[in-house]
Amino acid sequence: MKQWINFLAKKHPRKTMAVVGIALLWYAFCLPRPLFDAPTCMVLESRRGGLLGARIAADGQWRFPEIDSLPFKFEAALLEFEDRRFYFHPGVDPVGLGRALVQNVRSGGIVSGGSTITMQVIRMARGNPPRTIWQKGIETILATRLELGRSKEKILALYASHAPFGGNVVGLEAASWRYFGKSPQLLSWAEAAMLAVLPNSPALIHPGRNRQALLAKRNRLLKRLQEAGHIDSFTCELAMEEPLPEEPHPLPGLAPHLLDRAYLEYVATGRSRQSRIRTTLQEGLQKQLTGILEFHQKRLSAIEVHNLAALVLDAETGEVLAYVGNVIGAGAEHGEQVDVIKAPRSTGSILKPLLYAMMLQEGQILPQSLVPDIPMQLSGYRPENYHEDYDGAVTARRALIRSLNVPIVRLLQQYGLEKFHFNLRKLGFTTINRPPGYYGLPLVLGGAEGTLWDITGAYASMSRMLQHYPEYNAQYDPADFNSPHYLYQVSEKEGPPRLQPQPSHLSAAAAWFTFDAMQEVERPNSEGEWEYFASSRRIAWKTGTSFGFRDAWAVGVNPRYAVGVWAGNADGEGRPGLVGVLAAAPVLFDIFNRLPGDGAWFRPPYDDMIELPVCHNSGYRPLEICPVDTTWAPSSAIHVAPCPYHQLVFLGPSGKWRAHAGCELPGRLQRRPWFVLPPTEEHFYKARNPNYEPPPPYRPDCAGQPEQPDMELIYPKYPTRIYVPVGLDGKLSKTVFTATHRSPETTIYWHLDNEYIGSTQTFHSFELNPSEGKHLLTLVDEQGHRMEQPFEIIKKPGGG
Repeated sequence: MKQWINFLAKKHPRKTMAVVGIALLWYAFCLPRPLFDAPTCMVLESRRGGLLGARIAADGQWRFPEIDSLPFKFEAALLEFEDRRFYFHPGVDPVGLGRALVQNVRSGGIVSGGSTITMQVIRMARGNPPRTIWQKGIETILATRLELGRSKEKILALYASHAPFGGNVVGLEAASWRYFGKSPQLLSWAEAAMLAVLPNSPALIHPGRNRQALLAKRNRLLKRLQEAGHIDSFTCELAMEEPLPEEPHPLPGLAPHLLDRAYLEYVATGRSRQSRIRTTLQEGLQKQLTGILEFHQKRLSAIEVHNLAALVLDAETGEVLAYVGNVIGAGAEHGEQVDVIKAPRSTGSILKPLLYAMMLQEGQILPQSLVPDIPMQLSGYRPENYHEDYDGAVTARRALIRSLNVPIVRLLQQYGLEKFHFNLRKLGFTTINRPPGYYGLPLVLGGAEGTLWDITGAYASMSRMLQHYPEYNAQYDPADFNSPHYLYQVSEKEGPPRLQPQPSHLSAAAAWFTFDAMQEVERPNSEGEWEYFASSRRIAWKTGTSFGFRDAWAVGVNPRYAVGVWAGNADGEGRPGLVGVLAAAPVLFDIFNRLPGDGAWFRPPYDDMIELPVCHNSGYRPLEICPVDTTWAPSSAIHVAPCPYHQLVFLGPSGKWRAHAGCELPGRLQRRPWFVLPPTEEHFYKARNPNYEPPPPYRPDCAGQPEQPDMELIYPKYPTRIYVPVGLDGKLSKTVFTATHRSPETTIYWHLDNEYIGSTQTFHSFELNPSEGKHLLTLVDEQGHRMEQPFEIIKKPGGG
């Protein structure tokens, strides 16, 4: 042969060089590109690489993405069974080919192919063509080429990733999970040996087939492993006693909704070049969260509430630590497949703390500032408190703690709907995407839709900013406000944060005072007295309930974690008793009780706070006549308005009656500072505050010239349209009109359309039945004070 080649080289040098060049060129590019192009499963992993779930490949095979390395036990078993000299040959084993040739000649048929693991990889990459001498020759050449381009470890990984393991199971990782329900790294010697011999005869795994043959092959391999010194005799005997697996195991389904979400966001869109998605989830916490929700779902199903979702975030990084989009087990008929975490739902009261923080930041209120809590009606909208009662006036802080609707709506009216809408969008509420006027003032009470993802992320961002503020020397990093993320990324050294002296979203003091108020909401059930136990964990939390009892929310935050919980029905069906404090809050505290923590709380951001005097009664900046307290407040509190309630009251010589210069000598008048609420606020306030003293009435001989009216209408408060339903008799129902007077014993005379209809004393309510159309209500008290209120009666649509 050598002489013939030398002859051709001398006789036809150019042709020989060309042929050799073409041959080398073909050899260089002879491998398929890519080597394997079969579709793979989409695999979701935890932070440490644990399997959370997988989607079957497009061709119906359980084929996981390629692995990088093999576990020791499987590699030892595979090399002992398939290719002992793998690390010593160039892809082709002449000794193995010779032995196979002798065995085939003796048996009169093909009983051994003599293929190395490298040649088997080539065969699988080419689609398992028929076994002929020609194909064997091609595999031999391609195997040597593969050895030149890939390391031995990579070739082993290719084999383990694409070998058939019976049925629709392809690859070691899928086989390990399907047959043994565990990661390949956790395989025993018996399990590793069975998987090593299975690709040679994958049909043996099927129940009903000759599984004794598979058992025998496995045990023979275990004996060989003992003889080779990989295991001792005792280990071998124990391994041979292990039974073969029966039915395939279902793959883990710890985060099915996140699996679907990651597929849609990264795999289907091509944002990820591989179908193995590593997440930030902690596998143990994910299991705990799933168990907590399953427990509470059984409790809530008694009131026909079937769905629960929860999200746990690392407040420092925004990473998702646990993600349960819904309780699997609720049933398809109850929408268990719906991922509620990213589903827009009515927010209920969950946005109230954000309005409170925004107003603190801009210096419009202090935590102690009084806010009116009386019946109100604005352009046909009439908010009501959950318990349908009123305090008259309540501090902004108490309004947040008790989640009072009417004071919060008044605060939003004061702050500005458009500004609140803009800042919510800035905080990352992506589903608030209509103009402010579409939502109106109900925006803060659940008139808009939010997602558990955005809500929990916003509170986590507040926690992050507040933690970083002292670390950044009283400066702000705008990047602290960002959306949560679940994709695991190897931390790279980043540059220093871009700090600025002014807050980009919310100030540190505003966030601190907001969280301080959110701590004091009474916890449900047995945890109601939590603050009295020194070991209890401090959590800032808020609940929310949507109109019609369709959505129950709870969100909680501390320096380490932010947790969001939603309870309800995925189809939007409301149920009595579906309220945040009863349905979602117990879940929230169960979750926090499972989270590690040391009970640390946010440090007060004194660099963004000032100590200033405030009016003791009203909580506003004090007038000269106000009793004064000193308190810590956000530095923006210097812009808070002065007290609107204190005024100088002039009393007669006895001090029991009010008087003025028209009925008493100026020198005999006594000047007294007095905390005076408007009549309607006073009406409700003094019922809850026995120490409140209204100013004395005017002396009978003094023509009353009060600085404020003594009489007010509670309903209807403003010129308004009153929609009245029609009763079963076809007539308009009656309407109750209510007024208040500083002196309840005073008689009020009622007139409708200038006709006298009656009088009231002490309890000033009158049931009227005006006809449809416009009317005028006139009230006159004993002192001759007069007030008029126009209104219009409109037949309620849909009435009889």
